[in-house]
Amino acid sequence: MESLACEWLKGRSGWYVRLPTEAEWECACRAGTDTPFWTGHAITETQANFGENSCERGTTPVDQFPPNPWGLYDMHGNVWEWCSSEYDPDYSGKELEDASKDISNENSCVLRGGSWFSRKADIRSAKRAAAQPFSIEAFPGFRIVISA
Repeated sequence: MESLACEWLKGRSGWYVRLPTEAEWECACRAGTDTPFWTGHAITETQANFGENSCERGTTPVDQFPPNPWGLYDMHGNVWEWCSSEYDPDYSGKELEDASKDISNENSCVLRGGSWFSRKADIRSAKRAAAQPFSIEAFPGFRIVISA
């Protein structure tokens, strides 16, 4: 399930780029907090692009809402984002693993962050969804990690 975009960027830049694991994604989303949103216990329509405020807007450019304390934009809402981890409903360790190297693995992978069409409850830091790696139903996006 390794993103073709990651492979393309590796070839063009020489950088090692990949999708984040589910655990890495959640850590980045929380940005040192332990609340449902990096903004605290609540989030408003001025802080993220989600269903209650986006019906006419759809997705938005990345810098339309404030970044989290670590400088990352759109961790809540806008588009669901692929993670490289295989979905495991029990959190038994797969959230720490990168399953993207096994291209024969057709198990569901994790989506995080919610989207512009999601309800507020579905954009929490801990909210997760699952989809088949080559599914077009979820219309997901992705965020890359650059590693040494």
